[in-house]
Amino acid sequence: MSVYVDGFVVPVPLKDLAAYRRLARLAGKVWKEYGALQYTECVADDVKPGKLTSFPQSVKLKEGETVVFSWITYKSRAQRDKINKQVMADPRLAKMMDPKKMPFDGKRMFWGGFKGIVEL
Repeated sequence: MSVYVDGFVVPVPLKDLAAYRRLARLAGKVWKEYGALQYTECVADDVKPGKLTSFPQSVKLKEGETVVFSWITYKSRAQRDKINKQVMADPRLAKMMDPKKMPFDGKRMFWGGFKGIVEL
């Protein structure tokens, strides 16, 4: 079974990591309720700046921040598009999507959708 994956990389201030985790738990619950197969959020543990590129460099990591790497899996891109539309309209997340209230800098976040090519 091939899947579709949305991947995210987010800079999170260490002081806001607990708030980010609360947001992620709620978001994951909402995504799964609408049909996502899997919702995963991971905080940097062994992530060092590289010579040319790296996770810290990709988000212009600042002092006192860490990197969160996340992904959501779906059956297909069509399912992802449908689920994301529902999630973005869900009132439980609407109040948390205000850029001034988010526990991370959304301007330095990046994301994308990916078609699965190997699953073992």
